[in-house]
Amino acid sequence: MPASKEMPGTLRRSSKKAQETWGKTHDAAVKEYGEGERSHRTAFASLKHSFEKVGDHWEPKGKKGPSDAQAARRRPGSGGRTAEGVDANATKAHLMQVARRLDIRGRSSMDKGELVEAIKKANRRATRKASA
Repeated sequence: MPASKEMPGTLRRSSKKAQETWGKTHDAAVKEYGEGERSHRTAFASLKHSFEKVGDHWEPKGKKGPSDAQAARRRPGSGGRTAEGVDANATKAHLMQVARRLDIRGRSSMDKGELVEAIKKANRRATRKASA
């Protein structure tokens, strides 16, 4: 099935470039692996190298590269937890800016790991709200 029919809402609310990145990778993965979860995981892994999830959509990252330890592995998706699109490899200053945009309370006293978790939670909440 073409990626345009399976594109998640978070991507439909994102830039055309983010949609194209996910879509081209998804379609290539379907040819290689068949339809299903593996194709979706592959498309998201590709997306996360250039984009980060902020609220209910994806935005370009300042620097391309893996977004978390799981994405940096040779075989992403083979177990382990992800940062759900949050650029966990970004600086604490960048994470603070994202947290500020998402109006996360208590962010000034959080360490980097706590910021990542708080942003993940805020992203999930924003996505649920936008999907309702």
